[in-house]
Amino acid sequence: MCDMKKLILLFYIVGLLFASQNTHLPPSVKSVEWLKQHLNDENIVIIDVRNEKAYNKGHIKNAINMPVMKDFFTPKTLKMPKLSFLQKLFSNAGIDRDTNVVVYDNGQFCWAARAYWVLKVLGHKHVWLLEYGYGKYIKNHFPISTKKPKPKHKNFVLQINNNMIATKLDVLISIGKKPILDGRTKDMYMGKTSIAKRYGHIPTAQLFSGSNNYQITDKGNRIKSLNELKDIYAKLPKDKEIIIYCQDGADAALDYMFMTELGYRVKVYDSSWLEWANDEHTPIENPSAKTQKEK
Repeated sequence: MCDMKKLILLFYIVGLLFASQNTHLPPSVKSVEWLKQHLNDENIVIIDVRNEKAYNKGHIKNAINMPVMKDFFTPKTLKMPKLSFLQKLFSNAGIDRDTNVVVYDNGQFCWAARAYWVLKVLGHKHVWLLEYGYGKYIKNHFPISTKKPKPKHKNFVLQINNNMIATKLDVLISIGKKPILDGRTKDMYMGKTSIAKRYGHIPTAQLFSGSNNYQITDKGNRIKSLNELKDIYAKLPKDKEIIIYCQDGADAALDYMFMTELGYRVKVYDSSWLEWANDEHTPIENPSAKTQKEK
């Protein structure tokens, strides 16, 4: 009987250990509990990248609104905005080199990841995503406000890291030589839908949708554990540089976050499919077009 009790206790402990490992967040992600403890810190800035209408209906108290399409993309080309614009944006938000920044979005995480990636390109070291997207779980754990905070101006200093960015030429010469990942949806990859003139994907590109990085729950979408993310990218080589693209550079930024933490050498193709597919001189593969011809 004692042996049986010991066995049950052993299974219980193993179960707890497994559960704790399976919920361990990536280093680039802060838990809800962490943010609750640091919510009123003087040296923290929370960024809400949802559109202004959603933000005005309710947001985490003291969060600053930076609508992702307005502040982290240029119109039409969807490239990273000018450095002068970004320096002013972050300075006015009260961010300097020592400020801790936590970003959240509506639960797609790619929009928050875009802000994360831009800050990293500019040399900011203290930036994280929140583990949950805005939804039930966030509303139940934080004070929600409709008021806009008034941050104190600080001097945001730029230290550009060009090693994070891949150009169209980089992608062109990498075809067949380096791994290229496509962070879009399967329909986009297969050529069924496109935001550009042409349909399909870059030749040799492998599909790694950004949505694979999070799970959908009734409480709100949540980023997967580090172990779960490790399994997603397990078959990719760590001895070669990898280029990631999507339709606009957002989902690619989400893949980039976790891959770099898992030890991969990664660059994001800014502007991504929009630039590539609108250039008639770049090669593409369109699986849907092949299927239609076969029929």
